[in-house]
Amino acid sequence: MKAGIAIGSDLGDRLEHLKQSRDFLRTLSDDGWLLAAPVYETSPVDCPPGTPAFLNTVVEIESSLPPDELLRRLLQFEETHGRPNVHGRNTPRTVDLDVLYFGDLMMKEGMVTLPHPRMHERRFVLRPLADIRPELVVPGLDRTVRQLLASLGDAQPVRLLAKDW
Repeated sequence: MKAGIAIGSDLGDRLEHLKQSRDFLRTLSDDGWLLAAPVYETSPVDCPPGTPAFLNTVVEIESSLPPDELLRRLLQFEETHGRPNVHGRNTPRTVDLDVLYFGDLMMKEGMVTLPHPRMHERRFVLRPLADIRPELVVPGLDRTVRQLLASLGDAQPVRLLAKDW
């Protein structure tokens, strides 16, 4: 099943953290297939004062892992790459991985909520996702990524940093 995963970093060598995350996610793909959006630099949203700017992107993989196992592996990767398992909400981090969608699955079970409950509110997610899947209809919202992005206005500026990374 196709799974969309958001990648963000605001500490250290941000682009290198994104590259390492992309390479890791490729290992979770059934055949190594991965579709990667460009990288954008964004201002922090709902973060503590003084939080550095983020680099954000989205990748899509084809995975037969169940959603809870996929999330478990993402959290394990975050922890091994410097993000403590217990941390404050929206605190600075070397890497942040979020499952945005998993096919057209809708679920709220344990730690897994699909689609991601706030993805439709976040330009830093929708902008890169629109580059690779503009016509994706987000389950439960019945609108495409392109439509959701257009509905946000200009309140959360993003700046293209790298098309090929």
